[in-house]
Amino acid sequence: MKFGKLEDISNVDFSLPEDHPFTQEVLASAKWEGGLKVFTGGTMWTIKDWKGKWYPAKTPQKDFARAYFNQFGTIELNATHYRIHPPATIRGWKEMSPPDFVFCPKFPNLISHYRQFLNCESLTDEFLTAIAAFDDQLGPSFIQLPPRMASSQAPKIRAYLKSLPRDIPIHIEFRHESWFDGNEEAEKTWELMRELAIGSVITDTAGRRDAVHMRLTSPILILRFGGCQLDPTDYTRMHDWAIRIHKWQQQGLRQVYIWMHQPESILTPETLIAFGKEIENTTGVTIKSPQLITP
Repeated sequence: MKFGKLEDISNVDFSLPEDHPFTQEVLASAKWEGGLKVFTGGTMWTIKDWKGKWYPAKTPQKDFARAYFNQFGTIELNATHYRIHPPATIRGWKEMSPPDFVFCPKFPNLISHYRQFLNCESLTDEFLTAIAAFDDQLGPSFIQLPPRMASSQAPKIRAYLKSLPRDIPIHIEFRHESWFDGNEEAEKTWELMRELAIGSVITDTAGRRDAVHMRLTSPILILRFGGCQLDPTDYTRMHDWAIRIHKWQQQGLRQVYIWMHQPESILTPETLIAFGKEIENTTGVTIKSPQLITP
């Protein structure tokens, strides 16, 4: 994750802020009495360094996707950000995966970055039709705003959000600082998201602590975690998050999706194992975590 990456983290305050008032209100109104579900994963399956450790040593590249699906519980599916794949491709990924695997596709950058939410009706229909092929393994889809898209552009974003169907969970990730400073346009958007149950991605990364906004607008948490090569601060941060997730569990949190970002993704499995243990210890929820390949 380049967003918020710092070379020197020695002066970063990684402590988690207090909850935004939205969070307790949203969780209380969810009236959820079911158990919490937690899914963890990375952002890609094409990591050659995982062969022999997390993938069988002789896994050909064409089978990396299947090997990934067997090891993790979910994926931040960036492949859909760069092109709209046909339903046949989507069905192929689904057929390679175990039935408990959850796909979380990112909205195409043609919509968010190039057309910037204008004249996107046909593209949106094409994308939503494609990801419907995931069927019961489709998790939340998320819209990632360009870093320079400020809250001054909120009216067109709100119009786009209103146009989306209500039968699939959708989240949005804000990046520009103006979305977190309390201005009127930003707040109107946050309010609309809560009204429509469109979730808010929380991005925990060293150089952008404002993006750790702790404002849930739906009872589903998506956490994009930017790790620091398993520096001791990574472990402290994961411990703190496990405690906060347990608190939200008690208030009505339904699902958690954690997408791990480590440099080059090399240490993603090790980090998720540690994170999974922290969450299991606080919540009692069993989490699918990567398992070392035995020779």
